[in-house]
Amino acid sequence: MTGTQTAGRRYGGRDAAQRQQERRTRLIQAGLDLFGTAGYASVSVKQVCSHAGLTERYFYESFRDREDLLAGVYDELITTIIAETAQAAAAAAPDVDAQLRAGLEVFIRTLAGDARKARLVLIEVVGASPRLEVRRRDVLHEFAAMVAAVVGPRSDPEASSSRLTMTAMSLVGGVNELLVDWTLGHQKATVEELIDLCHTLYIAAYRAISDQL
Repeated sequence: MTGTQTAGRRYGGRDAAQRQQERRTRLIQAGLDLFGTAGYASVSVKQVCSHAGLTERYFYESFRDREDLLAGVYDELITTIIAETAQAAAAAAPDVDAQLRAGLEVFIRTLAGDARKARLVLIEVVGASPRLEVRRRDVLHEFAAMVAAVVGPRSDPEASSSRLTMTAMSLVGGVNELLVDWTLGHQKATVEELIDLCHTLYIAAYRAISDQL
């Protein structure tokens, strides 16, 4: 193989697939920056590409349209948040109080610590499209399942009940709406106060239903 042929396959030590992934990462970052500040409805594909330093040709190499990019940014954020929340809760096992606080602390601090992430996850995806609404509801159920796994029966982790699943969903939805309100500036609590309040609600609910599970 000649040097010219090799250069055609690799550039700067990276092959075509690696370069495409790097471009996708830049577009994801640009989407987070712009959707998380100006808002999804106000941002065009052209603006995203300009922010990423790429041409529109490379945008369509990775995404079908703006909605597809929003979904991509959302999925990357949620995948990381779910993994880190679950890891924190697992590290605090077997103490349920500690597990709930650890998971809540990671979740709340991740969003409260980055206004772009909070706006995108809590506000911009809401009603953005039918596809994203389905995904958003699935994410709420994923978090509810995580809560149910922590507070469910110790003797039979697989056991479930409608009361448990409804309680978990109400807690997840409550935290979600509180953070929406906080992100929009309607609540002036500190991050520590948010964590303490949510933990208090979770523990109260856990203690109220634990004898019935």
